[in-house]
Amino acid sequence: MKFLVTGAAGFIGSHLTKALLSEGHYVVGADNFNAYYNTQLKFDRVHQFQQNPRFALKKGDLADLAFVKRMFTEDHPDAVIHLAAQAGVRYSIQNPHAYTRSNLTAFINLIEEAHQANIKKFIYASSSSVYGKNKKTPFSTSDSVDHPISLYAATKKSNELIAHVYHHLYDMDTIGLRFFTVYGPWGRPDMAYYKFTQRIMADQPIDVYNFGKDLKRDFTYIDDIIDGIKSVIKHAKGYKVYNLGNNEPVELMNFITTIEHHIGKVAKKNLLPMQPGDVHITYADITESKADLNYQPKTSIDEGIKQFTDWYRSYHA
Repeated sequence: MKFLVTGAAGFIGSHLTKALLSEGHYVVGADNFNAYYNTQLKFDRVHQFQQNPRFALKKGDLADLAFVKRMFTEDHPDAVIHLAAQAGVRYSIQNPHAYTRSNLTAFINLIEEAHQANIKKFIYASSSSVYGKNKKTPFSTSDSVDHPISLYAATKKSNELIAHVYHHLYDMDTIGLRFFTVYGPWGRPDMAYYKFTQRIMADQPIDVYNFGKDLKRDFTYIDDIIDGIKSVIKHAKGYKVYNLGNNEPVELMNFITTIEHHIGKVAKKNLLPMQPGDVHITYADITESKADLNYQPKTSIDEGIKQFTDWYRSYHA
């Protein structure tokens, strides 16, 4: 098949592109290489497969409708996997307009042009942040997600609603994936585990929010996420939203201890209050993902952090 993968220079997008190419598929990879974090890392991710004759890189802005139209008319993909977005809960408070452009305008451009091209499978990244301050855990896709607490979460909830409309009107398979704190090699420098590793290795203090108390995250290793997406490509139909998480929340302080162990240094900690837009826990109910997709995360936190810190040493050597 030929896949249009947006965000191909991003963390999840680059891993997925590499996996699809290794299975013999063709990938049209779109990315705008924005400067939200170090663009060199994005170029280095793409460099891994840029010489592959089954890969075509399209650099441009998905909020530019003319750019999106050209990709469909020139490249004729069979399916779309839309992973590009302006990421970050906290940054959405500082720069809201970046989210309306990248997460709303770009989404409607892409799904409408997919419809116009008669593409029947549209897979897209949602987020665990849509659950907001839900008290019931683990978070289930049957739970109400009508009370987001960040603009980022609101844009992802909006994506799910738009996707439902396109399924209803045009019988398009629209599959949303609520990712839970994805980590691993080639990860995002704005995420806590990357910043912790960077600062601990440099003997600099790390910021620990909510004073290090009562914070849990369902950290999910990148390889498990990619296995889940590949299963969605093969099996998912209709309008669906799936949780892709590890189903085992980890206390933040225990997570930091694991990083310290694999680095061989103890962190200096700045204990700070809770940040606006953050939640105390993320915890994925993956019952439906297991049943429909045979999704089963396999990577322990210890093994995943080891893989990341080994990569970090190699990449930043």
